[in-house]
Amino acid sequence: MSRVQRKRDERVRRIVAVAAEVFGERGYEASTLEEVAERLDVTKGSLYYYFAGKDELATAAIETLGTDWTERLEALATSTGDRPRDERLRALLREHIAIAVHEYPAALRLFLVPDSWPAALRMRIRELRRRHDLVFRREITAGVEAGDFAVVSVDATLQAMHATMSQAPLWCAHLAAEAREQAIDDLADTLVRLVSSPR
Repeated sequence: MSRVQRKRDERVRRIVAVAAEVFGERGYEASTLEEVAERLDVTKGSLYYYFAGKDELATAAIETLGTDWTERLEALATSTGDRPRDERLRALLREHIAIAVHEYPAALRLFLVPDSWPAALRMRIRELRRRHDLVFRREITAGVEAGDFAVVSVDATLQAMHATMSQAPLWCAHLAAEAREQAIDDLADTLVRLVSSPR
């Protein structure tokens, strides 16, 4: 890949990351290309060089964030396949929380209120959420079937986990570095307890 192409890709990634932040903070309707451009300290016109309009930029933000996040979790699930089931689940939970806190604190909200998005984007958000949910669902279901985990309901457990993880940036982002990492560890440990078999 040429230096020019690398620079272009970096610029597009930066635009998409900032757009995801704006859409996450303000919702689809209230977000504007002007605000994205202002945060990037560029002209609105320069965004049109990369994206045809708000819908295309929103689609790129959703696709990039949803796909990147889930692919990272899927890779982690594969790489930890030989570890005890509770350690694998904890690794996934911790990674999800760390990504939310460190990389996408505002953008996470893109996936929490899909009803405020246009129909096509709403459907895509739901598809990405299902794929993401499946990473955790597989681990928990397999753990229950093997007798390693005990839950009242897989669905209720996943709802509780996702609700907690979605709040992690609010709880952790303002903390100093060491305290933030400890808080992320504590949250992951707490969530693993949801599936712990009674002794």
